[in-house]
Parts: sequence; structure tokens; C-alpha cells
Amino acid sequence: MKTSWRNASLVATAACMLALTTACGQDSGSTSSQNVGATQPAGGIDLGAGGSATGSGSGSGSGTDTGAQEQEGASAQGAAAGQLAVWNSKKNGKVLTDSAGFTLYRFDKDTAEPPKTTCEGDCATTWPPVPASGATAAEGVDKSLLGEVTRPDGTKQLTIGGWPMYRYAKDAKAGDIKGEGLKGSWYASAPDGKKASGGASDAGDDGGEGSAEAIGDLPGLSTREDPELGTVVVDKNGMTVYRFEKDTPWPMKSACVGACLEKWPVVAPVDAADTKGIDNKNDGRKGYVVLNRPDGQKQQSIDCWPLYTFAGDKKPGDTNGQGVGGTWYAISPEGKPLGKPK
Repeated sequence: MKTSWRNASLVATAACMLALTTACGQDSGSTSSQNVGATQPAGGIDLGAGGSATGSGSGSGSGTDTGAQEQEGASAQGAAAGQLAVWNSKKNGKVLTDSAGFTLYRFDKDTAEPPKTTCEGDCATTWPPVPASGATAAEGVDKSLLGEVTRPDGTKQLTIGGWPMYRYAKDAKAGDIKGEGLKGSWYASAPDGKKASGGASDAGDDGGEGSAEAIGDLPGLSTREDPELGTVVVDKNGMTVYRFEKDTPWPMKSACVGACLEKWPVVAPVDAADTKGIDNKNDGRKGYVVLNRPDGQKQQSIDCWPLYTFAGDKKPGDTNGQGVGGTWYAISPEGKPLGKPK
């Protein structure tokens, strides 16, 4: 009888260990590590708190853009920026441009501290990097903000406030700002390298929690109070985060592929310490793990539900993706679909 009980105990222990190592039901080789608010469980099983990722640089943000060859004037690859200028846009606030008036952009998957570019290959065709050589500060702009970063191919790219600068191939003339908000990752640059006020850093008109300064200080994942939906998860830009009802949490799998990702960009992995207000319980089966997608992207999850933003949301507070197709819903800190009909 004791032997039988002991065997049963060993089986249960083994099952528990298996559940931990195959979090969210993924194969052992198909998931990265628990990232959101994770703590190391007993028993030496590393669920990998921390370890943020920025995705694969190659092709990031380029999607299915087919107009990469439509490069005209100063937007062509390799064109020197010359003396930068500041365009006072009624819609986007102060926007940084090159000497020819072409908008300069920044990419959320890059980093400023330290400066790092992740846009390579096809991405760099659609978003030509601005050469560091020949660029001078705009009138009234602190020239100490100008810098450079060495790209993987050895060329030097202009940085503003540490952020690598790009042009957009589909901007055909001075004043065009067609790349603004694309993929939920590309935004016109302000003169200090931050996002122009019309981008995801925009405050709207309330001047309160959604101000550019406040949004810039947001962690990778946090929450905001929506008057209709309640406590909603938002990303580092203050943009609403969604879950897709056609996905499955066990085993964790995304049903949003191909063209779907044009409208619903994935939320990149978030460092464990870079969250606020997100439920971080760990019951040994469900945790906040990173999904290694078949397309090579890494996607953050909450309670094993893959996370997305919506390309139709243009500023913090927008919930234009809510209820789309009866399958997309803003997500709660516990991973629940908000506002879903019962």
C-alpha cells in the first residue's frame, strides 16, 4: 500500500514538473520564458524572469509593404540629411525633418539606451536609415542630441536622443507623413527623438495621465481605467492590448497569421521588471510566457493568451478594436476578455 502511494506521488510530481516546463501547453522547444512579473519556482526549474526581446530585426515593421521601390528625392536610401528642420504640424505637433522636408521616423523595436537598430533587410528598404554623415542640428535644437549608431552592415546611422532615424519609402514629397503609426511601431520623431505629439505618445486633449510625458514613462505593460470597459491592459505606448477569441491558451496557439498581423501587431516580449498592475500569479500551469510564433516573431501573453494591439487605434485611450468580428476584445490584467457578451 505504501509502495502504491509512493508511486502515485512520484507520478504526480513528475506531472507537475512537466506542466512547469511546458507552460501553456507548448512543446518544450516552442516557448521562451515566463516574463511578466515572474518569480523562480522551487525545484530549480528556470522559468526565466526577465530576458526581454526586441524581435528579429530583419523585416520588422515592413510587413507586406510593396511600395519600397517608390523612393523619390531625399527619401531615397543613402541620402544625407543635411541641416535638419522642425515642421510645426497642426495634427502631429513638432516633427523633425531632413533638409528637404522629408519626415524622420523612429522605430519602437529599436532602443535608445544604448542606441541600437533592429531594422535590417527588407525593413531597411521600406524604412531607409538616415546616414549620420552630413547631418547637422536644426535651428533651436540641441546639437548634443545628435549622435550615431553603427549598423550590422558597418554603416553609421543618425540618432536623435539615442533613437536611430529613418525615412519612409512611400513619403514621396516634403511634408508627407504616411509612415506615422504604421504597425503600431513607427512614429514621426520630435526634435528631441521622442515621438511627435500626434503619435502614440500623444496626450489627446485631457492633459492628464495620457500626456506625452506620462506615456513616455509607462512600463512595458500596465493598465488604465476605461470608462466603459474597466481596467484595461496597455502597452508601453499606452495603446490598448487585445486578445483574439480564435486563439487557444492550452495549448497556447495564435490563429492570427499573415494579413491578420497587418491589423493586429503582436506585443513583443516584456521584461519581468517592466510591468505594473498586471496579475502575476503562477499556478504551475499557466504563467506569462512568450510564444515563439511560426513566423519567427516572439509574442507576449497573459494567462496563456497571446497579446496584440490594433492598427486602427491611433492614440492612447482608443479602443477601436473592441468587439471587432465578435472575436477581438480588450484584455484585463488577469487575461479575461473585457466587454465580451455572455
